[in-house]
Amino acid sequence: MAVLLLADDESGDGPRPLTSEEASRLAMARFRNYEAGGRAVTITVPGAAGELTVTGAVDYRRKVGYGVVHGTGRHQASDGLIQWTPTSVRVHPMPDAPARAPASPPRSGWHDRPPLASGSALDTALSIALGLGGDRPDNAELLSQNGAAWWGRERVNGERVDVMTGPSSPDRSGTAGNVRYWIGSDGTPHRVRVTVESQPEPVVIDFDTHPYVPVKPVPTATPTR
Repeated sequence: MAVLLLADDESGDGPRPLTSEEASRLAMARFRNYEAGGRAVTITVPGAAGELTVTGAVDYRRKVGYGVVHGTGRHQASDGLIQWTPTSVRVHPMPDAPARAPASPPRSGWHDRPPLASGSALDTALSIALGLGGDRPDNAELLSQNGAAWWGRERVNGERVDVMTGPSSPDRSGTAGNVRYWIGSDGTPHRVRVTVESQPEPVVIDFDTHPYVPVKPVPTATPTR
């Protein structure tokens, strides 16, 4: 299911501060993902050597993602399967990677490494995707106080959504607006766009771009040295 943004349906005079109702919906976004258990995702990662696209799923209860990576340009060398958690990234190189990751991961051929804290737009994007789920709503009042804003309305997959930016990070000044959310009427996120360090284009995470398939564990992987 492709994500469709209809530009001619955009409306709004943003940015402006969130209303209390909008703040409440933004505060529910991460909890809606957790409440759903898991979401199908397409993660688009920018890069000077070419774009990477991860098509798969994130289990927000178990904090694990799984999918297939496709690259353009020099990044085609990264094609293959991937499964990630907050503490590990497991990759299964495949020169002819399928359009969708198999529901049951291969039994062998996996390599394990720790996620890179800096210098990897892919690892940053994977971490962001995992972080978009929480077991309780965020504090709506703090979102408004720290600079969250409303920018307008669009349609995503036929549903009218509000476009909002997140608040400033408590440990970095001037970060309000680095994260943009496309939020439905019940607080469900349909798209998240994040500005990442050293990348000219943002990371984009689209939800429900294809049917959700529950994430199964990957067999024992060989550590990458």
